[in-house]
Amino acid sequence: MTGALPVLLPPRAVPHPPSAPHVEWKPSRYLSAPQPPPVDDATRMQELEANARQFADGKPVKKTRPRRTVDYNGGLGRWALLRKLRPNHGYVPYLRPSPPYIIDLLPPKAYPENSSTSLCTKFVHTSTNKVRCPVNVVAWTPEGRRVLTGSTSGEFTLWNGLTFNFETILQAHDTAICTMTFTHSGAYLASADKSGTIKYFEPNMNNLAAYPGSKNEAIRGLSFSPDDRRFATASDDSSVRIWSFKEQRVESTLAGHGWDVKCVEWHPTKGLLVSGSKDNDIKFWDPRTGTVLSTLHHHKNTIQALSWSPNGDMVASASRDQTVRVFDIRAMKEFRTFKGHKKEVCSVTWHPVHPILVSGGSEGAILHWDLATPEPTFTQPTALPRATLSQAHDSNVWSLAFHPLGHLLASASNDHTTRFWSRERPGDATSVFSGGGEKPPEVVDQGGQDDEEEAMAPGFGGGGAGGGAWWGRGEDDPMRGGGGGGGTDAFGRSTRGGYDAADDFIPGFGASATTSEHAPQQQQHDYPQEDASSWHNSGRGNGGGGGGGDDWGNRGGGGPSRQSRFGPRNRGGGGGGRY
Repeated sequence: MTGALPVLLPPRAVPHPPSAPHVEWKPSRYLSAPQPPPVDDATRMQELEANARQFADGKPVKKTRPRRTVDYNGGLGRWALLRKLRPNHGYVPYLRPSPPYIIDLLPPKAYPENSSTSLCTKFVHTSTNKVRCPVNVVAWTPEGRRVLTGSTSGEFTLWNGLTFNFETILQAHDTAICTMTFTHSGAYLASADKSGTIKYFEPNMNNLAAYPGSKNEAIRGLSFSPDDRRFATASDDSSVRIWSFKEQRVESTLAGHGWDVKCVEWHPTKGLLVSGSKDNDIKFWDPRTGTVLSTLHHHKNTIQALSWSPNGDMVASASRDQTVRVFDIRAMKEFRTFKGHKKEVCSVTWHPVHPILVSGGSEGAILHWDLATPEPTFTQPTALPRATLSQAHDSNVWSLAFHPLGHLLASASNDHTTRFWSRERPGDATSVFSGGGEKPPEVVDQGGQDDEEEAMAPGFGGGGAGGGAWWGRGEDDPMRGGGGGGGTDAFGRSTRGGYDAADDFIPGFGASATTSEHAPQQQQHDYPQEDASSWHNSGRGNGGGGGGGDDWGNRGGGGPSRQSRFGPRNRGGGGGGRY
């Protein structure tokens, strides 16, 4: 073409070059990166003097490290303010995949239709007692400020719920603690041990009463009625008993199981009991008449743990047949079967807000299951876990408990530790999800009950029954005590490996305390998005979990289960059962 095309736009719409040279704005302030605050000279001098004293005494200088803290108060404050100032009912801030946007991460209830970030898969802290022994049960206090654990030594240990450091310890029972539960009101705590003794405590750990609950038979489960006037116990004499909490007497005995009853749970709002036994059966009871309403025979081995969903419509069961099953009591039939554990399933619990189910196995894995995912099809016959922590612990995970807000998960294990897991941070480079399922090397915060004593640091030599295995080691590693054959502990419970390794080996560290440190090796699979529209939470309030959805480049998510603990010693070969 020889000529220019005619301009069909009005003159005002045609761009013209500026008559004056274009002036580009250039910043003149805050050109450098933000600097850390100045160090107080007095504090610095105190640290140098303390290091000098330690060096003069021949002790190694202990490097100070800030303690990890997961504080929910900031998110709650922002959510309360947002509820007043938000432009519409469903508005929440958009989370970008960058760590600074963690300030926009709200509590799980702020995301009622997004359960993907309620998966608590980020390792936060490991808490270990000075005298190392298996931890049987873990529970958050009703106000969510502390974590209470019960161990085989009969001790209650109280841990801070924000910084996860040791607070106090109490010799509560003479024998191993099998179960403990707070009342719904939070005013009392009831616990039971291997000898069948039931004890009442106040929240300040003041012992109110103690009386025998069974004739030298261990009480495996304990659960309160919705009004806290009664509670049910499950014991090894194959019976379920209903007790009057105030009068400390048996009101009725429910007989029907053919073997040891390992767990019992009272419905959160109704007069309905569910119990699981070594006879592989799950029974539903009417506590008023003491009759069996229904019996489910779906499992092929011992029922280890039961847990009601927050809305009370479903009950989840964990069994030694390596499966987790969810039953819908409205139709009294199986709703979903989850297969993913390599060994027996020891514990199970529900997320307080979302349809997330978390289970712990004897191989030390913690799996997160999402009930909002599509049902299995012919091409995908089994539902896959939303997130997998394949090496969360070195041995059996006896108990799991969510924080009442749902942003933290506490796990108790046979490897003598209590570990805490939180939701992923937006844009976290060490995320389980962005790491392709494996955690990069990271320092494990081993804060125990005696952080101040250098010679008695938890996990190091001189502190108790010997150190366990460490992260990243295979079950057949020759450095692990007992090898990969498994076996049974002093209470007849199957364990993944022995504890004959040297005291210098601790979870999170390599072959010695001077080698490189490794954090928990965790795995996760990529699964389709959930559709939470069918989940109606009528029990403890509707809400959502986590925070930022898939904007993080991952999927993010996941109360205390009471299950069987002890039994006659298994005299068989390695890898035998617990009972």
